[in-house]
Amino acid sequence: MNHDDTGRTAGRSGWGWFLAWLLVGACAGIGLAAILTVGAVFVALAAAAAVFLLRKGPRNAVVGAVSGVALPVFYLAYLNRGGPGDVCHAVSGGQTCTEEYTPVPFLVVGALLLVVGVVIHLMAGRGGGDDHVPGK
Repeated sequence: MNHDDTGRTAGRSGWGWFLAWLLVGACAGIGLAAILTVGAVFVALAAAAAVFLLRKGPRNAVVGAVSGVALPVFYLAYLNRGGPGDVCHAVSGGQTCTEEYTPVPFLVVGALLLVVGVVIHLMAGRGGGDDHVPGK
């Protein structure tokens, strides 16, 4: 087993780095989806976190960002869960209707992104991958 300077095994710590990158990808995805409102803040946070992770962590964990983009896509599927078509809800004094898309394409894209990131991470871990931590 490969041990880093802290005594942790590379395989176990790799999932922590993967999850950190997953959060970066989710933050970037939310930022791009909401770019006209608060999105710039999320994109800036994702960029800062990415710079930190690139300096401190193993490079092969960056595929977690691919899986992270799946989280906002799953949220879009959830928001459109009543679609396709007009979905009406009762409110005080009447009802309100919104047009929703079918959630299936969002679910498919989200699942593909999630699976692709996890599979690439697993394959990189088995093949030895680029587990180099800069500065070590």
